[in-house]
Amino acid sequence: MIDIRPFKSLGGADFGWLKARHHFSFGHYREPSRMGWGKLRVWNDDEIAAGTGFDPHPHRDMEIITYVREGAITHRDNMGNEGRTEAGDVQIMSAGTGVVHSEYNLEPSTTKIFQIWIMPDVQGAKPNWGAKAFPKVGREARFEVLAGGRPGDAEAGALPINANAAVMAATLSKGQELRHTLAPGRAAYLVSAKGSATVNGHAIHERDAAAVAEEREIVVVAEDEAELVLVEVAA
Repeated sequence: MIDIRPFKSLGGADFGWLKARHHFSFGHYREPSRMGWGKLRVWNDDEIAAGTGFDPHPHRDMEIITYVREGAITHRDNMGNEGRTEAGDVQIMSAGTGVVHSEYNLEPSTTKIFQIWIMPDVQGAKPNWGAKAFPKVGREARFEVLAGGRPGDAEAGALPINANAAVMAATLSKGQELRHTLAPGRAAYLVSAKGSATVNGHAIHERDAAAVAEEREIVVVAEDEAELVLVEVAA
């Protein structure tokens, strides 16, 4: 089963400094049919104006992954962590027993991110933050695991999360094909960060999504230069 979610169908909010589109219910956007996809709870498509950002605020018991599409985001938290994550790279925050953090765009132009929340397998874990550069050459015509908690993900260089899930990215040239196998009981949510593609024959355009369940294989074919982000979770 594949459900195509066009960008124009997403919920949204415009606060001036922040323009957000929500793949699932979030904030003031409530859609009972879009409360998550398996263990995936939030996927926000955020545009943050220069010199602004999210002031310090708390989270707990959630795995929060930030994929930077354009610009950079600067993180600070009450654990003493501070870091700047640039376009194409990823930061993770395991909120666990509780963390207070801020996320600012200190760049001269708009920063664009995907903010992804995955429900953890264990409640009350020790909070953690990490960031890592992932050169795009490592994901040409293949899904590179950027953050994950499945067996083997850490050994492959992924940032660790407390969930049997993975956040992956790939870049494809026009006409290239990519296949990803889903084990029984697994679901996937794929978004085109850039470009257009087909997913098992269904067309998606830039910032559209394909929600996939009860499929053994995902076949992606790029219609033009494409950058794809895929989250695999327990269904």
